[in-house]
Amino acid sequence: MIKIALTGPESTGKTELCIRLAEHFQAVYEPELAREYVEKLGYTYTYEDVCTIARLQTEQEKQYATGVEAKPVFFDTDVIITKVWLEYKYGQVPAFVTEHISGRLMDFYLLCEPDLPWVSDPVREHGDDREFFFDWYEREINRLGTSCVKINGTGEMRFLNALKAVEDFLATKGNRFLSEK
Repeated sequence: MIKIALTGPESTGKTELCIRLAEHFQAVYEPELAREYVEKLGYTYTYEDVCTIARLQTEQEKQYATGVEAKPVFFDTDVIITKVWLEYKYGQVPAFVTEHISGRLMDFYLLCEPDLPWVSDPVREHGDDREFFFDWYEREINRLGTSCVKINGTGEMRFLNALKAVEDFLATKGNRFLSEK
């Protein structure tokens, strides 16, 4: 089972790309858990809330730890974003988060560049720091040694760049799903 995560700073088109890629490949789409969780809170989130989000994410990701499905699974973000957020905002990261990440569950990352205009919403917080967070996510992925491609461009070109990156990655894996398309 091939697990592909879309990651990057806020307002970089991760959700739209993730949905479109999953539809294109007729594959599983796993939505971002943090957004829905925070939107439902009714109060400003706490360290404990972010830890709960991390637990939910690790459970979501672990359900795909094994399997032989030829089609990929697309994750709209993964625990790396939560790890960075815990470290940035609270200065501490629970051991279960770092242990989960070190297990290298994801096979491939699409790292969305902050080249799209910022779109504000009640859940987003750091429109002026997107380059800072982009660099941090890139360092985290590089530490893992997991394959990663940076995605940029606007509109349809962004999707086509992401699609090519996924197709190239799947081709290197000898993925039989590509030959079925």
